[in-house]
Amino acid sequence: MITGKQLRDAVISGANSILKNRKFVDDLNIFPVPDGDTGTNMSMTIGAGSDAMQALADNETTAKVAKTAASAMLRGARGNSGVILSLLFRGFLKGLE
Repeated sequence: MITGKQLRDAVISGANSILKNRKFVDDLNIFPVPDGDTGTNMSMTIGAGSDAMQALADNETTAKVAKTAASAMLRGARGNSGVILSLLFRGFLKGLE
């Protein structure tokens, strides 16, 4: 089973990875509208989750971390890709309840 700390650190690491590869993901964005903002929107969305993770202690429960990440990402969601990403984390939360 994954611990709260592991999930917290995974969200932060994922945010760093998407931010680092934002331009690459933007360049992949050709469907349905080639507006080139998928990586930007995803990095802003998971960045909101990462920011919320910074305030959590090492001993938080996995459910608390998932709930915090899902809530922060939904509030910080940008564009369709951001909303989809936030809903994936909401699914994680539902699986932990």
